[in-house]
Amino acid sequence: MLTERQELVLKLIVDEYVKTAEPIGSRSLSKFIDVSPATIRNEMSDLEELGYLEKTHTSSGRVPSEKGYRYYIETIIKNLDDDTDGYFEFEHLFENKDIERDEIIKEAVNLLSQATNCTAISLGPNAYHSKVKKVQLIPLSPTQALVLVITNFGYVESKQITISEDMEIEELVKVIDLLNELLKDTPISQVSEKLHYEIQHHQIKDLLKYRETIVESFIEAFSKFAQTKYYLTGQSNMLYQPEFNDIQKLREFITTIENNEIFKIVETDSDGVSVKIGTENSVTSMQDCTVVSSTYLTKDGEKGSISLVGPTRMEYRKVIPLIKYIAKHITKLYENE
Repeated sequence: MLTERQELVLKLIVDEYVKTAEPIGSRSLSKFIDVSPATIRNEMSDLEELGYLEKTHTSSGRVPSEKGYRYYIETIIKNLDDDTDGYFEFEHLFENKDIERDEIIKEAVNLLSQATNCTAISLGPNAYHSKVKKVQLIPLSPTQALVLVITNFGYVESKQITISEDMEIEELVKVIDLLNELLKDTPISQVSEKLHYEIQHHQIKDLLKYRETIVESFIEAFSKFAQTKYYLTGQSNMLYQPEFNDIQKLREFITTIENNEIFKIVETDSDGVSVKIGTENSVTSMQDCTVVSSTYLTKDGEKGSISLVGPTRMEYRKVIPLIKYIAKHITKLYENE
């Protein structure tokens, strides 16, 4: 545990760094603490040695480390009252009886992105964590068939495909049987990736004489399934964050979104608020980011989530209670159906 003064120094450094994006020196802190700059420098040095602060190469000031942010979230601001001032736009939205629930959620995500200047995401109940239960092929005519994808939650996605003259229905049935074997219990989020991988395996590669038609149809069906279950906005906000002045970092971030890899770091299984800071995120391009997520529940007990992606220099004291507030009110929307 840190001393009371060390906690105060860390809190001030995080708060000031969030505002300025500039390393914080002892002199700028002396106006907040009634001790000499030399004493503050000693405390900052101790905090750096303990791993809560880092010194940048371009300045004598310090910035919070991931460990420092974690302590700030879990200890310093944990017991502070949630700052819910300025939520009137959200209150008005959630009280509006003339808008469908899905539209309210979409607008809440838009407002969240605008209020925080970060990228906001909503994942519908079990959207990316539904698993494949069964794949089925239903012939409609000599030249048309319907591919059905059924999940463990009973959701069904379909895709109509054309059967060319050189395709044999018996062979297509074999393909479906093999795909059932390969994809059973695979999360929706991993289906496309698994299909692309497995097609290189000799067993499926030899069998899939029609793999271009069948596999691409499956990938399209799964992509459609996923896209109807999530909403993402505010990607361009990252353009205005100093951390993304590095064009390579920005390019990697955009690629991660385009490839849907961003959903790998969104927490949907935990209860309450989850905060993943920097290298706690498994996707390399997200390791300069923080992801704050909160789950909500439907009437049937299924989970969805609201998430915010931004720099590690995030306004945690504002973001965490806001995410909690939105998730709580979305749960109420489902309860009041």
